[in-house]
Amino acid sequence: MKQVRYIITRPCLQEGSLRLLKYLDSTFPESGPVLLVDERGREYTAEVDRAAGRVWGLRNLYHDGNLGVNDVLLLTPLAPGRYQVEAVVKPHPAPLPASRTTTEAVPEARRVVVTATPHVREVRLEQPRSQEGQRSVTELPRRVHSGTAPEKAPEASAARVHAPAPGQTTSAPQGSPAEAGRERAASRAAVPLPSRLEDQLAELARLTGYRLTFPVPQVARLAAELGTYGYTVQLALEPAALHTPRWREGADYALLVTGETERPQGQPHLTREALAALIEHARLAPLSPLDLRGYWQAGHLDLESAASISELVGAHLAQRGAFSFVLLTLAAHPAHSVINVSRLAERLGSGVNIAELRSILDTLTRAPFLALTPLSGGEYLLRTEIRDLLADLADYADGLRRRVRQPAAVNENAAPV
Repeated sequence: MKQVRYIITRPCLQEGSLRLLKYLDSTFPESGPVLLVDERGREYTAEVDRAAGRVWGLRNLYHDGNLGVNDVLLLTPLAPGRYQVEAVVKPHPAPLPASRTTTEAVPEARRVVVTATPHVREVRLEQPRSQEGQRSVTELPRRVHSGTAPEKAPEASAARVHAPAPGQTTSAPQGSPAEAGRERAASRAAVPLPSRLEDQLAELARLTGYRLTFPVPQVARLAAELGTYGYTVQLALEPAALHTPRWREGADYALLVTGETERPQGQPHLTREALAALIEHARLAPLSPLDLRGYWQAGHLDLESAASISELVGAHLAQRGAFSFVLLTLAAHPAHSVINVSRLAERLGSGVNIAELRSILDTLTRAPFLALTPLSGGEYLLRTEIRDLLADLADYADGLRRRVRQPAAVNENAAPV
């Protein structure tokens, strides 16, 4: 049976459980005890409860793996009642420098994703030093092969890409572009969520492109101003708002904001927990009103729905990870060398399939990259070193960014009102 992915939610961590979503039916076909074996050979006994729709007893697995919200479990059935489980950890932010005190606690080491591709990830342990505001790093690279990689892939931007020797695993030192990309991704995802519901809606609107207004008290409107593709969502922030005269006026979709455990009969709803998850997903990868329209239309946007949105985010990040993996592999070649696609595919292994590889190489032949020139027989000429290419792209992007004006407050493509 094939490997499946499961995205960890806050209730999962709190209960030490795993929700039996529909796509997991064939993975856990019967109730009863099961055994999970992690990548280090540690065994965890769990209990499948199909009536409750849960797998219980995973608290130790989550704790030992230092797993958090939006981290991923990769489950591979080995035999009836026995599963291989691997963890894909999203990048974590660097800790704030500790203030100097007379007695300082020693911070615990944490796992950090160094590089990630659709099939390979490398992690290491970082031990912060509170006394001098520096970190001592113990690098323990590990490769975990999997079918997908939903975590934020490191961006290959700016200079200082260190080319590995042939056959050598790339490990990103501190200050490298891989770590810089990880830190930027982590900083976006780690910003605390606003506590007020109105502020959370404003954050969602900012990240996903809606225009937020409050037409009447306790009613919020999210308008996707996309011309013929536009639509509006009306949200009742309190149950009493359902009885206001203008509750559904001019709205394509109307939902009540509730808690995750509340299930109002016959009333479409958005849970606060799902709203928080949407914001976290949108911070990791771009989401648009077009991506979310089907969820509003379904009428019940809860954590289970948000988990499927996480699958979409994971696909975006996996594509970026594949692109980074190819660039880092090309960095081992000097400028003006001939790249053979077959040999490059062998070096990449199962990390990138041949169709993805050809698409990425074709992208690199065009502006603004112009890194490759296609030759006959499935070969390419590498026109410049990848390190120099990324430095030039960084300068180009920075110069263009300075020339970009602040977007107008009104969307010129919006339908007239």
